[in-house]
Amino acid sequence: MNTLFLKNIDHWLGSLLIRILPHPKNIRRPFSPAPNFLLIRPGGIGDAVLLIPTIQAIKSAFPDCHIEILAETRNGAIFALCSAVDRVYRYDHLGDFVSCFKKHYDCVIDTEQHHRLSAVTARFIRSNLRVGFSGNERVKMFSDYVEYSQDNYEAESFSNLLTPLGITPPDFFSTPFLQSPESAQQTAQFLLAPLASKSFVSIFPGASIKERQWGSDNFFQLTQLLNQKGLPIVVIGGKEDTSAGDAIIKGNKGINLAGQTTLVESIAIVEKSQLLISGDSGILHTGVGLNKATVSLFGPGIAPKWAPQGDKHIVINKHLSCSPCTKFGYTPKCPHNAACLQQITAKEVFTAALSLISTQP
Repeated sequence: MNTLFLKNIDHWLGSLLIRILPHPKNIRRPFSPAPNFLLIRPGGIGDAVLLIPTIQAIKSAFPDCHIEILAETRNGAIFALCSAVDRVYRYDHLGDFVSCFKKHYDCVIDTEQHHRLSAVTARFIRSNLRVGFSGNERVKMFSDYVEYSQDNYEAESFSNLLTPLGITPPDFFSTPFLQSPESAQQTAQFLLAPLASKSFVSIFPGASIKERQWGSDNFFQLTQLLNQKGLPIVVIGGKEDTSAGDAIIKGNKGINLAGQTTLVESIAIVEKSQLLISGDSGILHTGVGLNKATVSLFGPGIAPKWAPQGDKHIVINKHLSCSPCTKFGYTPKCPHNAACLQQITAKEVFTAALSLISTQP
């Protein structure tokens, strides 16, 4: 199903269900020493990654708690990198979805920012407390809610959901909050063997839509500049990024691993690299979670909300008058051929990359 169709279903069906459903009763009881939590997280990889510090904060506040996630197939693998998560159900798998309705939780937290059906799901799952974002009629489905802002860093927005629980927000930047498993690290080591242990830069050229793609020609020019400094590159991504990876590597020093690794193995490759270069993507946020230096290319997306923050990250953004144009995950078709990204030069990205590499131990 295409995204627009799903958004229309959510708007019309979700709104109808919310209108006819009664407000849930607020059964506020003290949590037991080992409370059960369910966090609902549909959507992409980036949302899942930036939710993990909030999950870890819950575990820190309740060390004996049991945390389950209702995610989608496309982002569920991320939670395997978080030891605080006990089980992952799939939002888009009927058997998993139904399983959540058979249980009783001390608290359900809907981390979806805007869409309505996840809020309806939270309303139907048995729980003493239901927490979520306000912003539209979805607020009716929660016993407790917090305001959602387009201006806050998204990891901070997620941590605000802890306010009704009295949990201290996490520190997002002091230490890594992701770590790939040993099996993925071993696979990455095998795939990287042709580099003979040389330092390398990882590049993710992909994006979910054309408007967020910098283009293989630009990445090719960047790779030439990095090679001149003795830095090979490793392209990561899905099968849809394979041809772009071939174009970037052609005649250059590096490896194209796009389409050859799982998501978790791609993360292990980023973990072994000196630096990650990416557009506004879920893979970019894995670099943040690994505490890796990143250079990110922004235009359509809201940089204060989605761009990495801190001294280890450089965000390149031309700040054209028409950008950012993305809102609640939707980016309109661009009549200017994504000029906000295409005006970024390979030399700019190269200079940013070198400045970060020079500061790394």
